[in-house]
Amino acid sequence: MITTIITFIIVFGILVIVHEFGHFYFAKRGGILVREFSIGMGPKLVYHRGKDGTTYTLRLLPVGGYVRMAGAEDDEEELKPGTPVSLYVGADEKVERINTSKKSTLFNGIPLEVTATDLEDELWIEGYENGDESAIKRYAVAHDATVIESDGTELQIAPKDVQFQSASLGRRLMTNFAGPMNNILLAIVTFMLMSFAQGGVSMGTNQVQVADSPVSVAKQAGVKTNDKITAVNGRKTTSWTDLSTAIQPLANKKTTLTIQIGSATKHITVTPKGETSNGKTVGMIGITQAQDKSIGAILASGFTQTWTMTKALFGALWHMVSGHFSLNDLGGPVAIFATTSQATKFGLVGVLNFLAFLSINLAIVNLLPIPALDGGKILLNFIEAIRRKPLSENVEAAVTLIGVGFLVLLMLLVTWNDIERYFIH
Repeated sequence: MITTIITFIIVFGILVIVHEFGHFYFAKRGGILVREFSIGMGPKLVYHRGKDGTTYTLRLLPVGGYVRMAGAEDDEEELKPGTPVSLYVGADEKVERINTSKKSTLFNGIPLEVTATDLEDELWIEGYENGDESAIKRYAVAHDATVIESDGTELQIAPKDVQFQSASLGRRLMTNFAGPMNNILLAIVTFMLMSFAQGGVSMGTNQVQVADSPVSVAKQAGVKTNDKITAVNGRKTTSWTDLSTAIQPLANKKTTLTIQIGSATKHITVTPKGETSNGKTVGMIGITQAQDKSIGAILASGFTQTWTMTKALFGALWHMVSGHFSLNDLGGPVAIFATTSQATKFGLVGVLNFLAFLSINLAIVNLLPIPALDGGKILLNFIEAIRRKPLSENVEAAVTLIGVGFLVLLMLLVTWNDIERYFIH
């Protein structure tokens, strides 16, 4: 159980952090201020303000993370009238730090009860200084001033020129796409690492690798690694699928294998051993797929296996939307945890395969044109390109709210279904 928990945290963390780093990197490249890059969720443990204006935080719950971009819908910054703050004013008479937290104090801070602010356009803050309600005092705010939030985290303010919506359409589109793109790249790299861990790439042909075991039926009969089995009882086999399909029904039956060695051909008689799997007896002769151990094949496997799995997942999505939808086709954190337990039984290779699978899933799901997902944001970008102007803030907020509501409802249904599937039934 401990191994499963640790593996789940690592796998889930890698998936989310790699995804969010894509948004982070391209936002920075596009001139968008990333106010916070968080590893983990929940209460803040430690933070560091970088010279790039981003606050890097480590939070208590070691699951995932997030990127907080200036002006994005999840970047809420509002100093409401009546909020008590303290201000640090620099040498140029502009406010450099605004403290709203009771957890920290500002040396020589000026107490102020806020009456109004503009931290986006004209950059000022005003209110009653030192409890004197007879006059409202206004202070100019520096462009790169910071706000110390209630939990003690210090973030840079978000003037209009560094907000998400101020970037060009192309840069915003690339920032939205970068998260799923990073998950696809992660899958490619993970499949490469998996091939390295396996020592090569399965060739998928009728060329075989003989198990180095004295009980191997194939080895006893004289079959050698890299031989090609071109027929089983006269039935032609050109791929590993052909070969395994032909041998499995022949448990405990004399079988003739046609072996090609170079340009020569010979026939070998074997009797596949019967082994029971999932209540069914299948024939086994002690062979596995031959592997290509070249660096080129291992590197290429990252792309080919990612493409193969992507096609399979799109096929599954099409099956769902074409009238065969079932909650059992979906899985949330509970299903991921349960499947992590199974993956760990296969060691490093099993975990890497699972990580790649989840990474492609995350990329594809995020690209679906559902409001609040990256795909929904990309769809809005395309609509803006066609209209040559963005949707109004109210319309975009309403569309996003509908998307969030749909996703929350779906997640609740999926999570309850997963609990029933894996822990109740």
